[in-house]
Amino acid sequence: MTFDEGHATVLERREVWRGRIFSVDADLVRLPNGHQSRMEVVRHRGSVVLLPMPDPTHVILVRQYRYAIDRWIWELPAGSLEEGEAPELGASRECEEEVGLVPSRAEVIGTFYPTPGFCDEVMTFYRLTGLRAPAPVSTASRDADEDLRVATFDLDTVRAMIRSSEIVDGKTVLGLSLLEA
Repeated sequence: MTFDEGHATVLERREVWRGRIFSVDADLVRLPNGHQSRMEVVRHRGSVVLLPMPDPTHVILVRQYRYAIDRWIWELPAGSLEEGEAPELGASRECEEEVGLVPSRAEVIGTFYPTPGFCDEVMTFYRLTGLRAPAPVSTASRDADEDLRVATFDLDTVRAMIRSSEIVDGKTVLGLSLLEA
């Protein structure tokens, strides 16, 4: 069952901050119910979340330091799209940059808004298969702020890591649940 109950009308938009990954707008809007409200929105180009699978029972995870929570965590490789970049190309690029492998197949397995209450980011999840070494002339490299450890896990081990809270990243839990669908 679908409902279309109208949309907000932007009465005023002001960008209050711009960074390399996202910006923040402060909008004055008329909501579908007719009320006016000030809304702060994080604007994001979108991102890709990767499930690199060397075979049907294994997935590659990365361990990286996340400053916002001041800890190292295991997670699915992921990254923001470049300006104007198609998600499938972004998935292949990110796989090569973060995992060091190039997929021959990128299959969309889901598209989600991780935090629609304040952010317009769309995450597209890809199952990547047919992984191979990059071309010798590849110029792919990690971002300066990325310090990653790459490891391959069997899916049963990953599920146990989720149950024990060794994996605490929401996009990783969601991505791995898509394999069971």
